[in-house]
Order: sequence, then structure tokens, then C-alpha cells
Amino acid sequence: MVYVLLVVGFVLLIKGADFFVDGSSNIARLLQVPPILIGLTIVSFGTSSPEATVSIIAAFGGNADVAVGNVVGSNIFNISVVVGLAAFVFPLKVQSETIKKEIPFTLLASIVMFVLISDMALHGFGSNLLTRSDGIILLLFLAIFMYYVIEVGLKSRKNAAPNPEYLDIKWGKNIVITLVGLAAIIFGGDLVVDNGTKIAYSLGMSETLVGLTIIAIGTSLPELVTSIAAAMKKESEIALGNIVGSNIFNILFVLGATSTITPIAVDSKIFIDVVIMIVLTLVLLVFARTGFRIGKREGLLLAVSYVGYLVYIIMRN
Repeated sequence: MVYVLLVVGFVLLIKGADFFVDGSSNIARLLQVPPILIGLTIVSFGTSSPEATVSIIAAFGGNADVAVGNVVGSNIFNISVVVGLAAFVFPLKVQSETIKKEIPFTLLASIVMFVLISDMALHGFGSNLLTRSDGIILLLFLAIFMYYVIEVGLKSRKNAAPNPEYLDIKWGKNIVITLVGLAAIIFGGDLVVDNGTKIAYSLGMSETLVGLTIIAIGTSLPELVTSIAAAMKKESEIALGNIVGSNIFNILFVLGATSTITPIAVDSKIFIDVVIMIVLTLVLLVFARTGFRIGKREGLLLAVSYVGYLVYIIMRN
């Protein structure tokens, strides 16, 4: 039965992503804003909801390794596998604003997280902890990012000319399609995570390893199927914006909200994974600057790098 529910979860994820991309891209057209802004906000926030749910529940349950490992593992998976496979399906165009501001902001969020969890190294404390004040700092960074996105959206609407091709697009229909798709993604992701975790524990995997692999991959499946579906529909701005926005939301919102609710103890093992996350973000920034696109070759390199990472953490744990 566990395996049947796992398959049902995958089916819901795939079909939900199809609806979600169609609905959200049409909403972008109706709002007269660039699709990447929808990817950075509505799509990324929606696909990050499984990470938020899992991390908050894990923190309340005292499973800090799962909470932090889930976010770090998800971000590594997003940059390497999700961007990699989406670019391999269809090369992703990169807008100059994405290079100048959004991807560097992802890098900034990663570095801020690294500094906030380095209590033993920077302050000489007996343990590393994400405190409530750390959580508030992360949420303040999120507020700055959202202010920037809203400003860009308002500016683009002001400069946009009405497009007669969009007259046939209906608000109600596309809102329903988007919500139905999001619901299917979240429910499907929940089925995959729950049943995948049961299988992993039955195979004797540790809590930290489960957080960095099964749960991280499971909660990143919405980003994966959404970005690949967007790439196949040649909505590369939504595909890339989804990943960049999701990684920002994972750090600033998921960890920010979780540690504000309850302080999170941080395992020293996770620091290497955070460094890997920062390095991969730098690599994404470099790839994005080569011809303003992430092509099949770059995509393949990113995807292969995750295989190496998986081998490393399985041997480490």
C-alpha cells in the first residue's frame, strides 16, 4: 500500500504542476507583469509550502536535523537537479535583472543563514542555534525581497501596453486552475514524503540523512515537476523564477518562521552542506552570465553534481 500511495503522489504532482503552470502564467499575463515575477512569488511560495509544513512540524516535534536538513537539502536539489533537468529539457533564458538582483539575493540569503548558525565559531557558544531573533532577522530580509518584487511588478505594469491577445483569458477560470494545481502539488508531495520516509526508515537510514535526501527531495518535487513543466511549455522565466524564489523562501520564510516559533539546534554536520549550497548558488550565477541562458551542457553538469553530493552524504552518514 505504501508503494501504491507513493505512485499516486507522483501522479498528483505531475498533473498538478501542469495546471499550476498554465494558471499562473495566464495570471501573469492578466496582471501585465513579467512571468518571472509570478515565478518568484506565487509559484515559488506555493511550491515551497511542503518545505514549510515539514520543517515547522519537525521543529515542533524536536527533530531539528530534519527541519534544517530539509531546507538545505531542498535548496541543493533545486539548484542542481531542478535547474539542471529543466535546462536540459529546454535551455532557460536568463533576464538581466535575474542575474543582477534575484540570484545574488539568493546568495546573500544563503550567506546570512551561514552566519546566523555559526554561533560556536563566531561567538564561542557551546552550541549552534537558530534563535527567535535570528528568525526575525531572516523574516526582515524576506520583507525587503518582497518589497523589491512588488516595486518591480508595479513598474512593469505601468510601462506595459494592453495586449488584445489576452482578452480571452478569464480571471476566475485561471485562479481555479492555479489553486487546483497547487492543491494537487501539495497533497501529492505530502503522499510522496510520508511514504518515501517510511520506506527510508525501514531501510535503516539516519534522521539527518533522511532530512537531506528523502524529505528534501520529496518536498522539492513540486519545484521539480513545476519547473520541468514550465520548461516544456517554454515558460523559462517561470521555471527559473520558481527555483530562485523557492530557495529564497526556503531560507528566509521557512527557517525564519520555524525558528521564530521555536529555536532550532543546528547539527555541526550541516555546515558542509550549507557551504555546498553557497558554492552551487555561485555556480548558477556564473552559468547565468554565459550568454544569458542556462543550456543543456550546464544543466547536465548541475544534475551530475547532485549525484556526487548524494554519494558524499551517504558515505558521511
